[in-house]
Amino acid sequence: MSIKLPELLAPAGNMERLVTAIDYGADAVYVGAQSMSLRNFADNFTVEQLKEGCDYAHARSGKVYVACNAFAHDKDLEELPGLLEQLQSTGADALIVNDPGVIRMARRCVPDMSLHLSTQANTLNTEAALFWHEQGVERIVLARELSIAEIGEMRKKLPQSLELEMFIHGAMCISYSGRCLLSNYLNGRDSNRGECAQPCRWKYEIREKGSDGEYFTMEQDDKGTFIMNSRDLRLIEYLPQVIDAGIMSLKIEGRMKSIAYVATVVNAYRMALDEYSRSVELGIPYKVPELVMKELELASHRPYTTGFAFGEPGPGGQETDAGGYISDGAIAAVVQAYDAENKIAAIAQRNKFVDGEELMILSPRDIGRSFVVNGMKNTEGEAVESAPHPKEKLYIGCGQPVRPGDILRKKVE
Repeated sequence: MSIKLPELLAPAGNMERLVTAIDYGADAVYVGAQSMSLRNFADNFTVEQLKEGCDYAHARSGKVYVACNAFAHDKDLEELPGLLEQLQSTGADALIVNDPGVIRMARRCVPDMSLHLSTQANTLNTEAALFWHEQGVERIVLARELSIAEIGEMRKKLPQSLELEMFIHGAMCISYSGRCLLSNYLNGRDSNRGECAQPCRWKYEIREKGSDGEYFTMEQDDKGTFIMNSRDLRLIEYLPQVIDAGIMSLKIEGRMKSIAYVATVVNAYRMALDEYSRSVELGIPYKVPELVMKELELASHRPYTTGFAFGEPGPGGQETDAGGYISDGAIAAVVQAYDAENKIAAIAQRNKFVDGEELMILSPRDIGRSFVVNGMKNTEGEAVESAPHPKEKLYIGCGQPVRPGDILRKKVE
């Protein structure tokens, strides 16, 4: 029995990440223009770059959604009609919006563009979803605070013309659907206008109010505490439940993340969806392959949680011991070309590695292979022992076949 798989939706902070996401198996990407986006510190896209990105995705049966979900003031709306018309001219497939004013203007200025309601709109119930559908919204990006069971009940009451999208992987926020004022309060950077400084990831202490100003850690150790630091979401083991609930788009968080992160996570979920499809066709239980699970440990992440998927996460949703990322792997280089006869790869270096080091290969739907670097030369043909310079072009001995765009990773001790 063949089935229709849900869309796999990936983040793309710039053109390189868009290409990476599509090449590694994303059905669609979401991007930001250079204004009206909630990720102003991502590279984001000019109109010309967005046109190029749409052309690349469309040529490979992919789609591109553009975020226009910053919280807008009247002054922001003055240039919005022109921006919307420019975005439509690029061939973008949908706008991600959350402001009723932006929705109203989009309906008037670009009536043929599909509208997806951002998770920032906090959609938690059927009536709210129906209200937005009446305003012309074709897809709801559900609030992260919904459980899979609640989503399933909502889906039964909604028309099929209204699509549901759900976050399945990536960073979680301490505040309700990302509506946070901590950054505004502590350093004047507005999290609701794309400039969050992520103070929820900082280390905090408490101080006794008095003349001596003595500080105390919130836990009895010398590290401080990270009481607001949320764990990262991972639902790869629960794809059958998510799909059965009626979700048609599986969203990966991370427009600020690297190409290594995008490639690793998109590839893992693509392979997991392939395995889910195989399990349905064969009538066997779905199980994520062990190598695929290991891939998500190689991506930069905080400890994982299932978030609200099965109810309130409680203390298990927070990581109070540390605020940084962990990873078992780091990008070493990106393959530019491969000489199969001489087993030499032309690469662009991203992080230092040395001759004789073992590198792991990440290729679309192809994981678990590695090789030991057997000789390195620079573009002048001179033998070198290491690759210390960022984006240096090198030729390395590579006993395993690789393809342009493949990512080579090094193990992190």
